[in-house]
Amino acid sequence: MDSPERVTAPALSLRLDLAWALVLTTTVCLAAALTWRLPAGFLVIAATLFALLAWCVLRHWPADQDFGPANRTTLARAALVILLVSSAPFLPGSGAEPAVGQLWIYAAIALLALVLDGVDGALARALGCQSSFGARFDMELDAALMLGLCLAVMALDRAGAWVLALGLMRYAFVTAGLFLPWLTAPLPDSFRRKTVCVWQLVTLMVALLPPVSPAFASITLATALVLLVWSFALDICWLYHRRSSHEPRHND
Repeated sequence: MDSPERVTAPALSLRLDLAWALVLTTTVCLAAALTWRLPAGFLVIAATLFALLAWCVLRHWPADQDFGPANRTTLARAALVILLVSSAPFLPGSGAEPAVGQLWIYAAIALLALVLDGVDGALARALGCQSSFGARFDMELDAALMLGLCLAVMALDRAGAWVLALGLMRYAFVTAGLFLPWLTAPLPDSFRRKTVCVWQLVTLMVALLPPVSPAFASITLATALVLLVWSFALDICWLYHRRSSHEPRHND
């Protein structure tokens, strides 16, 4: 039987991890607010997102386990994702004087977040500390980053409101699972799914770059949307044909 000390130490370590993540998030967000002259609403959104992140981590990570280096890397990436999502609605659109430097920095931060997405997975595999929590944590950050970049592209007038479909489709899929339980069955690993996800992120980041025209951005993003719809359709068909094993059974 574990002693109280052995149970308490990892729980304390987790709170310390969230504490340094809060410091990191606060630092990068305050720096962005001062440099880019963002309104107070930006800080409110950032604080809300971090509070939601901390609540989810404390709720779902086992208190008697160390958080691990891979999850800590993902936590550091979360600070960047929160910055990108929170500042996206306040980027200068067509009606404002273009802040070219701000857009390049924003795109560079998005690229760093994408690179760290590969680092945490590599660490988990190298150290043998993969977990379902880590995979879900990573996936939720990817989804949030995707939605944030969609908001940024729309704020910059590089594409219309339809671009939000790229970021909202996964959330629509999750919501549908509340009414159709067979949609919640686990899916096998798929190179196709990962490739489409990376293509989405790359096209969104390219659309943010100052030299890119709205016409080019719209064409590449429309291609990404078609690929995403195709990928989701394949997964839904796969789940539908196996739905009988996941539907609740009723006694006669």
